[in-house]
Amino acid sequence: MRPAAPDTAPEAFAIVAPGLAALAAAELQALGVPPLVVESAGVAFAGHPEAVLRVNMHARLVSRVVVRLATFTARDFVTLEKAAQRVPWARVLAPGDTALLSVTCRKSRLYHSDAVAERVARGITRALPDVRTDVATRDDDEDIAPVPTATRVQRLLVRFDRDVCTISADTSGALLHRRGWRLATAKAPLRETLAAALLAASGWPGDAPLLDPLAGAGTIPIEAALMARRMAPGLSRDFACESWPGADRSLALRLREAARAQVLPSAPAPIVCADRDPGAIEAARANAERAGVANDLQFVQQPLSATSLEHIGTRGWLVTNPPWGIRTGDPATLRALWGSLGALVRAGGAAWTFTAVVPDPALAKELRLSLDRVLITTAGGRQVAFLRSRRSGR
Repeated sequence: MRPAAPDTAPEAFAIVAPGLAALAAAELQALGVPPLVVESAGVAFAGHPEAVLRVNMHARLVSRVVVRLATFTARDFVTLEKAAQRVPWARVLAPGDTALLSVTCRKSRLYHSDAVAERVARGITRALPDVRTDVATRDDDEDIAPVPTATRVQRLLVRFDRDVCTISADTSGALLHRRGWRLATAKAPLRETLAAALLAASGWPGDAPLLDPLAGAGTIPIEAALMARRMAPGLSRDFACESWPGADRSLALRLREAARAQVLPSAPAPIVCADRDPGAIEAARANAERAGVANDLQFVQQPLSATSLEHIGTRGWLVTNPPWGIRTGDPATLRALWGSLGALVRAGGAAWTFTAVVPDPALAKELRLSLDRVLITTAGGRQVAFLRSRRSGR
């Protein structure tokens, strides 16, 4: 992973949840990593070692970063196996490693994923006899439990689309939403990457008061505190690409040192984490302590009906993931809660900006607010919208 010349850098791709690509492209641009192509599944960029590490370490919206190893056309298994043998596996695999293959096939003559995995595995073992191979059994959006082995596991993504095979190496390791601090959960938690996306969609600048009155285990306020203090979400974890043959380990050390130097001593404005459930507040506090931001949050156990925006500030952002039907079984109670949430926002006036995860247009109507849809994504296996009030608190 020594720095490559601009014209020799492989293509890297930052994978994101549905609907987040535009926000992720802006995030990469702000990190000094210019996007090359923005697609529905993510953002392509030049895969220089420093850029790959920077995105893994600093990006808040990205789920995984992969680097392309090869692209070729194959309409039969003989061609596939020969091409697989020529892939530069030694860039990412060393003797004793386990290559974990994740295969998908779409509109191709070679459509059986297990058979494709078998041929690619043969190509790997013929090129690198001392590398073990295995096949992933879950969708790429989920964490795949490593095969039982004491050796390093390198995930490889094999994609067939209209007979074109693209082989990429995962640079991240565990999915990037796994920051390492969210061990305690409440009902229907929002992934860290989606919480960060919600904050980005809200336009929160990081130095204004923020409230989540339905915080659960605190994912949104904790992500907000990390953003406010400029704490890189991947600062305390390692990445798969750091163990590649020839990796420049001093580069990762330098980037981590630079990231630590950027951290602010405290959040510049109040961030309030509120929920009526004492168990949720306890979980949020524990998560915040692990994240290193417990002192940056105000933890408040109270029902929504007792919340007052004027006690927080004359202006600010209310960003939340309100309960859906899966978190309460009483439709009337759910509608009443959403109605109370809308009333709270209206009481704050135009100086408060509201952004929320909304799974159902009927619930949005209960808010009685003028809202714009920022994006559509999926959460908890369900399509949801991020809605933001038209009144700006800036």
